[in-house]
Amino acid sequence: MQALLSRRAALVLAAASAAAARVPAFAQPSRSTKLIVPFPAGGTADILPRILVEKVRGAYPAGIIVDNRSGAGGNIGADLVAHADPDGTTLLASPPGPIAINHHLYKSINFDPTKWVPVTVIATVPNVLNLRKGFPATNIADFIAYLKANPGKVTYASQGNGSTSHLTAALFMQLTGTQMVHVPYKGTAPALVDLVGGQVDLFFDNISSSLPFHTGGKTTIIGVADQKRSPQLPQVPTFVESKVPGMVAVTFFSLVAPPGTPQDVVAHANKAFVSALQQEDVKKKFAEQGATPAGWTPEKTGEFIRAETERWGRVIKSANVTVE
Repeated sequence: MQALLSRRAALVLAAASAAAARVPAFAQPSRSTKLIVPFPAGGTADILPRILVEKVRGAYPAGIIVDNRSGAGGNIGADLVAHADPDGTTLLASPPGPIAINHHLYKSINFDPTKWVPVTVIATVPNVLNLRKGFPATNIADFIAYLKANPGKVTYASQGNGSTSHLTAALFMQLTGTQMVHVPYKGTAPALVDLVGGQVDLFFDNISSSLPFHTGGKTTIIGVADQKRSPQLPQVPTFVESKVPGMVAVTFFSLVAPPGTPQDVVAHANKAFVSALQQEDVKKKFAEQGATPAGWTPEKTGEFIRAETERWGRVIKSANVTVE
């Protein structure tokens, strides 16, 4: 009996050793890790990664920093990461543009977004319908009725051609059979300035930047483009419950690695960032940005990104949106 047990133990040990050989242990890089954010400092895309970097330093003894490399709708920073060594020292923390949207918009980009190695989705932030004060509608049903009675007369702001706010408005018009006039701006701030000033009628913006204007009484948010109501706006209905099925448009912030990044490197990053996202002070800081922490597995993240890529690709093609 003892000999049989010893033999079984030896077999188990051999199997474990073979498995360990197939999946090598994560080797800590000797140089610091850069978390590339392909947009300027100060926005939600920059704030969320900076909150997390402070929490994951223990997992990166050589150091980890946020490095802003903005331009071309996020393509400049993404290109840098796509061609970086796949050793865990360069990661991309980005909203949807260079992850799932830009290759549908730009005639040519210098990287293949289908080759990203998913790590996790950091957070999701719902888009909201924000109206100028005095707009002749106070709920989604009346808003749609007004648009149908006044085709091509209502103006909507966006952060720029091909931005998430532009595509969200395009999705809304496709779902409701309405027509509005697009007024593109160079970013969120100038769009909000003109919305408050009454130069444009509405703005499909993410909740974090529009919420202060709504609570301050300068604009009015009448709809949330998510599956459920936002904790920041519990009194405002979703489009889904307002009988506009399919009107779900969340800005997601994901963490991806360069093509060819090994499984052990991805697993290490996923464990570190998911752990950080579960901390109560991180959840509180994210809530202040209107963001819901995610912390998904690499597999779920990959499935989500592929679904978002297909969905926005259909919207872009149908609306014939292009960026030079």
